[in-house]
Amino acid sequence: MAEVHHFTYGAFNPIGAYLVAVLGSFLGLLCTARARQARTRGRRTRWLIIAAFAIGGAAIWLMHFTAMLGFDVPESPVRYSPLLTMLSLALAVVAVGFGLILVGHGPRSLPRILVAGVLTGAGILAMHFTGMAGVHVSGVIHYQPALVVAAAVIAITTATAALWFTVSVRGLLPTLGAAAIMALGVCGMHYTGMAATSVELSHIVSTDVSGIRPLLMIVPITLVSAGTILAVALSALQAMTEEEFTDGGGIRRHEGPITNSWSLKQTSLTAMKRTPGARPSPQPLPLRKAVTVPAEEEPLLDVQS
Repeated sequence: MAEVHHFTYGAFNPIGAYLVAVLGSFLGLLCTARARQARTRGRRTRWLIIAAFAIGGAAIWLMHFTAMLGFDVPESPVRYSPLLTMLSLALAVVAVGFGLILVGHGPRSLPRILVAGVLTGAGILAMHFTGMAGVHVSGVIHYQPALVVAAAVIAITTATAALWFTVSVRGLLPTLGAAAIMALGVCGMHYTGMAATSVELSHIVSTDVSGIRPLLMIVPITLVSAGTILAVALSALQAMTEEEFTDGGGIRRHEGPITNSWSLKQTSLTAMKRTPGARPSPQPLPLRKAVTVPAEEEPLLDVQS
């Protein structure tokens, strides 16, 4: 078996991965809080989808890749398959989104949360090993079954706790504490799964391994992450704007009564008349009937020729 490193860049990998998981979990919990306040089913679903991208995309998948930057096999090149890496991202978002929608609609119940937690945890575990299937070395990657089972238990437990937080936690500090606990579980699941990893090198180690170098993967992942974050931010801003200026039925609400200029004029005149000491408004003078004075007739001159 070959020597395997999980912390190639020292403490940067676990600390950076944990902070990414905390941030993604915190943003996701803020979105689920807005989902609980939504007045319509469509708006609630929209906030839950945004939360799925925050938790599944950032707190789980981006944390996974940040930690994977520390994975190295000194005796063999390590390369990544872009297709399987992106597929693992889709699995994370879909798994979390399914669990959030399952517990986000309908009455809150423990059986519903447990079922959603098991399904979401299985999806997260599938994300992890799909991403690991995209890791190529000059040899074969093996997994220790006992540690894989332990990683599965941690994934299901973390997913269940996260879903319970999404329907229960309130307040800024409790949300931040819940995000820290969720991030701890996600990191624990990842590193437990990585501890189950061992590499058996080929008899002839080849330097020609298919895939992209780990550091080169940062560029497409950064572009995808930036585009996703921008799309999620714009969608959240639009949702907040719609909720601010419309009521539950999607009808635009008015902040106050609409009055025309005539009603404003009437109100001001009435107030002036009723105000003590106010100068009364001048009353218009009645129109007088015009008298037509006939012009005096000039005498005709009799001109004699």
